[in-house]
Amino acid sequence: MIIPGYVDLQVNGHIGIDFSSIDLTKDKIISATRELRKQETIAFLPTIVTSPMDVYEKNLPLIAEAMEEKDMENAILGIHLEGPFLSDCEAKGVHNPDWMLMPDKDHFDKLYNLAGGKIKMITISAELPGAESLCKYASGLGITVSLGHQMATETEIYALAGAGATSLTHLGNGIPHLIPRHHNPLIAGMANDDLTAMIITDSFHLPPSLIKTIIRTKGPENIVVVSDASPVAGLSPGNYFLFGIDTVLEESGLLHNPKTGYLAGSSYTMKQCIEYLKTLNLLSDRELQEVGFFNPLRLININPEILLAKAE
Repeated sequence: MIIPGYVDLQVNGHIGIDFSSIDLTKDKIISATRELRKQETIAFLPTIVTSPMDVYEKNLPLIAEAMEEKDMENAILGIHLEGPFLSDCEAKGVHNPDWMLMPDKDHFDKLYNLAGGKIKMITISAELPGAESLCKYASGLGITVSLGHQMATETEIYALAGAGATSLTHLGNGIPHLIPRHHNPLIAGMANDDLTAMIITDSFHLPPSLIKTIIRTKGPENIVVVSDASPVAGLSPGNYFLFGIDTVLEESGLLHNPKTGYLAGSSYTMKQCIEYLKTLNLLSDRELQEVGFFNPLRLININPEILLAKAE
């Protein structure tokens, strides 16, 4: 079977357009979507990182409106909220701890209503008080709950899986450089058979040995490739101010904060991520289609036939 393109569950922005910026407009959302399509990302979840409330109040309704545009049908599949219910520990990455909140049903309902019910995925940290309750509530609404940016214990991760969580956000990333050698969220996440692993295969976020280990542990059927594309994806190398920090996009494609050494999302598209993964000779061509098209749709409960039929 020839797939029509790729499905990306984590896109922070593209060609200078930031889905978490107060300057976002509907026209910008549509422009980013059209450019992504040119790069063979035929469907995706625009991702809003941990943000102040005025960003949610403006951008969630905007994305929901853009989804209703005729030529956006089946291109924007919903919204991925990466935060604000994240841990403010060393695993926070580029997320601003000033805007993080404890898991709370009422606050989530406000975000859900602002989005017109179009939230498709939410990333939360398993160790936070109230995480299990919110997980049960959100999954009951049909939302995919993913665990990330956390230092959760194995017990906490298993508890969230039991409460309805089904995936791990960019497994192997969103954790400190140094973690306990045995008891850590990376190993606990790999060991949990109920959680699909979303991984960034842009050649920078994960070394080949870890990609191989995750694939061998989870099996191709429980792997979803994401780009984690930042707003500077598609732009020229240079210095950029992203997520409230100074970043550098190198000629190689590496996007990072030179002061901390932490990555600041990816500059790659899904096509580039799949192409790099193919060079590692870990998956067959059919399995590459699974991790880049079929598995992402299955994870967010969308029938692939919708996109396959549209491409015919």
